[in-house]
Amino acid sequence: MSKREGKILSLTGTDISQLNQSQMQKHFKQCLDSGIHGIGFSAFREGQEPGDQLDIEQIQERMAILKPHTGWVRSFSCCLGNELIPMVAKQMGLKTLVGAWLGDDLEKNELEIEGLIDLAKKGYVDVCAVGNEVLYRDDLSEEQLLEYIARVKEAVPNLPVGYVDAYYEFEDRPAVTEICDVILANCYPFWEGCPIEYSLLYMKDMYNRTIKAAGGKKVIITETGWPNRGQSFHGAVPSEENAIRYFLNSQQWCESEDIEMFYFSSFDESWKIGAEGDVGAYWGL
Repeated sequence: MSKREGKILSLTGTDISQLNQSQMQKHFKQCLDSGIHGIGFSAFREGQEPGDQLDIEQIQERMAILKPHTGWVRSFSCCLGNELIPMVAKQMGLKTLVGAWLGDDLEKNELEIEGLIDLAKKGYVDVCAVGNEVLYRDDLSEEQLLEYIARVKEAVPNLPVGYVDAYYEFEDRPAVTEICDVILANCYPFWEGCPIEYSLLYMKDMYNRTIKAAGGKKVIITETGWPNRGQSFHGAVPSEENAIRYFLNSQQWCESEDIEMFYFSSFDESWKIGAEGDVGAYWGL
């Protein structure tokens, strides 16, 4: 039995809203044991943060934990040891969505772009992601981003190349949508203050809006999730129960509609408290 088949058997026909917490925890474990499509990979140990050098041992240790539970991993950078993530993933038989982290430091951007191209040419990449929420953060202009995407597409013409951002950016930026081979959309009902009761409907709307903007191109949900601790964001309340409920609802929906989704994230990351408040640290499965 494949991971995908096992997951369908464990979730199809189950009304998640009617499960108590103990039943949800049981289904949560069954779903992870049978495997999910993909997950955002974090290699940072406690006390580390972006900018720190990663070593291969910690990547292998984390990847070994995830290997039985997913078919794909998504990485976010191609420098400071992050370039080892897709290498280790491939050695363990996993597929990779590999990102070049772009920002307002143009010298670092060059290292990231060259690193992504190098990994792709060596066979460590299945999907290339040129930047993550660069437009959302206003780190680069649209024209600069388009140039980076075009460079990677020219360098590795046989691989799908896309850009990751919030789903609505692909409605608002038709030139970006046009240049991408695949649309890589982040969809977070939590960060739009949606109560857990309506979060799946909200997620479906995010996805359908992206599908419409994509104009027939493949859409992959590159991030979604729900925090298990922290302060509420408007009507969205973090808790272990809500995190499990959201996970099960989203996995069941993606299985039934054959949607490719990378869940965020693999492990809690305390360094994110500074960027997103206390809730930022608690998104890990």
